[in-house]
Amino acid sequence: MFGTVVVGVGIAGLARIRDLMNPMPSSPSEHLKLFGFVSRRSFGNINEAKQISLEDALRNKDIHAAFISTENRSHEETIRMFLEAGKHVLVEYPMALSAKAAHELWKMAEQKGKVLHVEHIELLTEEYKQLKKEVAGKDLVKGTLHFTGSVLDENKSGFPAFSGIARLTWLIDLFGDLTVTSATREKQKDKNYSRMTVHFQTANK
Repeated sequence: MFGTVVVGVGIAGLARIRDLMNPMPSSPSEHLKLFGFVSRRSFGNINEAKQISLEDALRNKDIHAAFISTENRSHEETIRMFLEAGKHVLVEYPMALSAKAAHELWKMAEQKGKVLHVEHIELLTEEYKQLKKEVAGKDLVKGTLHFTGSVLDENKSGFPAFSGIARLTWLIDLFGDLTVTSATREKQKDKNYSRMTVHFQTANK
């Protein structure tokens, strides 16, 4: 069995705990053993998974991999800690708040002989796979991607572009590298409202 720990118990972390506690029959998850979860908040147990300290997770030789599901800003530091402790790491997208930090972490994982995997679960959904089939072989002339959500804490999630970076990855996966041509941001503090509008251009303009 391959020992694991889940770090962070938001929506993604809770889903990880659920799936590790109840793996699909004959799936690779059956070979994973959840030793517990780490959180800054005190929970005790969740679905029979026990809460353990970060120090215990880092020290435990039976834990081979960490699933990191915390806020964006803490990803980089948490990845470094687990790689230093000799653990494999799976982290929710985005891995870090800068490309420079991401490259440093991949280099570190390579030097340690560990797997560092960034998971962007939306790219694996049936809806996305269907969208990719529909645009295959077609030239993009013009398009708009619009999405909404609650206002996020920038101290935890990073600059607003990072709140939407998962969706922007759709566009790069579908249409190749993009160049930012302009970006504006509108804020209405009294209404707790924020909007970012970004224009991109594909490689063939």
